[in-house]
Amino acid sequence: MNRIVAAAAAVAVVCAPLAPKAAFAAEPASAATKAANAAMAAQLNWADKEEEDFATRGFVAAWPEPQIKTADGRVAWDFSAFDTVKGAAPDTANPSLWRHAQLIAKAGLYKVTDRVYQIRGFDVSVMTIIVGDGGLILVDPLTTAEVAKAGLALARKTVGDAPVKAVIYTHSHADHFGGVRGVVDQADVDAGKVTILAPEGFLEHAVGENVIAGNAMSRRATYQFGRGLTRGPTQSLGSGIGPAVSSGTLTLIPPTDLIGKTGTERTIAGVRLVFQVTPGTEAPAEMNFAIPDWKVLCLAENANVSMHNILTPRGALVRDAKGWADYLTESLRLWGDGTDVLVTSHGWPRWGNDRIKDYIASHRDAYKYLHDQSVRMMNQGLTGPEIAETIALPPSLARRWFNRGYYGTMSHNSKAVYQRYMGWYDGNPANLNPLPPVEAGKKYVAVMGGPAKVLAEGKRAVAAGEYRWAAMILNHLVFADPANVQARELLAQAETQMGYQAESAIWRNMYLVAAAELRGAKPAETQNTVALDMIRNTPTTMLLDLFAVRVDPAKAGAEKIALNLVFPERKESFLVTIANGVLVYEAGLSDPAAVTLTTPRAVFLQTALTGQGLREAIMAGQASLKGDPATLRRFFGSFDAPDPAFPIVTP
Repeated sequence: MNRIVAAAAAVAVVCAPLAPKAAFAAEPASAATKAANAAMAAQLNWADKEEEDFATRGFVAAWPEPQIKTADGRVAWDFSAFDTVKGAAPDTANPSLWRHAQLIAKAGLYKVTDRVYQIRGFDVSVMTIIVGDGGLILVDPLTTAEVAKAGLALARKTVGDAPVKAVIYTHSHADHFGGVRGVVDQADVDAGKVTILAPEGFLEHAVGENVIAGNAMSRRATYQFGRGLTRGPTQSLGSGIGPAVSSGTLTLIPPTDLIGKTGTERTIAGVRLVFQVTPGTEAPAEMNFAIPDWKVLCLAENANVSMHNILTPRGALVRDAKGWADYLTESLRLWGDGTDVLVTSHGWPRWGNDRIKDYIASHRDAYKYLHDQSVRMMNQGLTGPEIAETIALPPSLARRWFNRGYYGTMSHNSKAVYQRYMGWYDGNPANLNPLPPVEAGKKYVAVMGGPAKVLAEGKRAVAAGEYRWAAMILNHLVFADPANVQARELLAQAETQMGYQAESAIWRNMYLVAAAELRGAKPAETQNTVALDMIRNTPTTMLLDLFAVRVDPAKAGAEKIALNLVFPERKESFLVTIANGVLVYEAGLSDPAAVTLTTPRAVFLQTALTGQGLREAIMAGQASLKGDPATLRRFFGSFDAPDPAFPIVTP
């Protein structure tokens, strides 16, 4: 099922570096990189130790073993992965990112305040534990069950064995719900012993955000998260908002209580919770909440230890920077004066009313400045790349560590703001219908005098530290002639040095993965463990939408295909047609002249994706077919399977 359902299932992945060792060999920093990183170090606000204070405060205990493993012996989490990220910043790392990576990797159980604890450094995200009267409330139970289970076990040594009374999913991203079965049982949820709270629209977005473009997003995510890279001075330094994504078992238990309105209150285990819904900010479905009686506020992933992404490089819908800022303004108005402790879904807490209000306002201003100044320059006629080259936070905002671009960047985000309003087209008709990369590359190389001259200029640019220019021209040569080993190596050198200079952890990852693939590394394979919980909760309409974007017109042919599809165990029926290369489905309808397939949905998916299962189900009396079997074969033969390792840095 992996190829079709992986995205819909918000799959957990286990990644292994499969490239030749030389592709990942350590490369020294160039003189230009050393100078760039030294210049960065000189401008940083090293006197501000607030983040160090907050990141280390309240430490209780560490996990007693170096790794957390799955039941079958795979490594779900390796605490030792960041052992090499210690001491002073090396020449091969941006000093700001190096400092941040050291803080983000700190792991263990931390006491936030009386009756509030956090598990940090077990995953890319944070699990918060609220100790109520006779029960626990768990907030965002990490990405996979194994790390969540271990985190709760560590916490219980301090907070005791009180039962879990509730789980809060602050938003619809898998790193904030995927570990739920490691901390609660379905039977307790079904019996009403455990409440699962989430924002309205959670389930739809949790299983559906990446369905349509899932294969492309997954491939690009190998770059963003540095899959195939190890950790250390010449490789990955994490993701900017967390050390890494755990590689265990992703799970889901659907919410039992949806929060749809700001001001909604719930009292669980004697703890009064007041919610603020913030749709369309960091996630399509997201919410903050306060414990006003304790003066504790949770801002989910709407506030972070880094500037976030308005458009994640792996791909997604563009987020609303203005709406994000406006919701932080609302948070400040609702709870600013009554908050002494702030927790979020990534990074570390903050203490002190004045410091918290200052943080929320400053972080809000960074997103608002990003939006407003991008739009101002857009209205002056600047294009996305021109805005990105110009825009920068004012010193009063940029000097704050939490506003720096360890994850999102002003450059990338300003282009996202431009895209949200204006789309990809910059208004210049010369750019309305450009040549595709291979054809353009060949013509650029020809007009520059041929491969030898492009190589010569590439060598000069790399030697001079002009890495952006080197990447531009050498990329044309690589696309014109991907077998040109010298061009690939020079481009890899430029990408590596840009990675070493990057303050953003994910920019570093993307550059270094690109360099490895240019040097012959195979794309990092992902061992997809499809979460049955996710498949079970994916609406059939979403799955049919996914099949629709897999139709190959040549395979479907010119003759119309009509199929009555019945899933009796779900009490669902659909009339599905393929004509003109387009799949259309209508729920609750049927065509008497069409072939009718009655089968469990799982058998349909298995047959569509593997070609097996239906015959056996019919023979066992679990499925039935009325009509011409050839029509059904044509239907199942109409889909293609996208390449999960399609090339990015080569044609």
